Amino acid sequence: MAFCPACGQNVGESAFCSSCGASQAKGVSGIGAESNALTAGIEENIAGLLCYLFFWLSGLVFLLLDKRSFVRFHAAQSLALFVAAAVIGAGFWIFFLFVTFVIAIIHLPVAFLIYLVWRVIWLACFGMWIFCMYKAYRHEKFKVPIIGDLVEKMVGA
Repeated sequence: MAFCPACGQNVGESAFCSSCGASQAKGVSGIGAESNALTAGIEENIAGLLCYLFFWLSGLVFLLLDKRSFVRFHAAQSLALFVAAAVIGAGFWIFFLFVTFVIAIIHLPVAFLIYLVWRVIWLACFGMWIFCMYKAYRHEKFKVPIIGDLVEKMVGA
């Protein structure tokens, strides 16, 4: 498969990209070709999986370096998923500490239940992270509810 160095769309064997009109002649060095040179040898599905592998760091690297829409979508979704999980985790910890130190002196089982709910949510986030890696490897564009739509608008995928 050949991809346009300017926009990242699949061009096959065409001389010009049907999406942006850029020439696909070898030796033509455009801005897109130079910025995509680091990830050009990686297949789209592998690059999509790698977007999730090192949490927000690999998502940021691929979002900045890769111009293919599939990879950019998964890179941005990886970042958004990590940010959402961090915000939810921080919110639950604040709530847990509040309940533990203010209310749980009287009601210890409430704090324990909140801790269990936090662990279930953590497992759900971990499962979503693994599932997104699986879907990216299968070359499927799986959108996480709410986050996926926002990411799709952001990267234009």
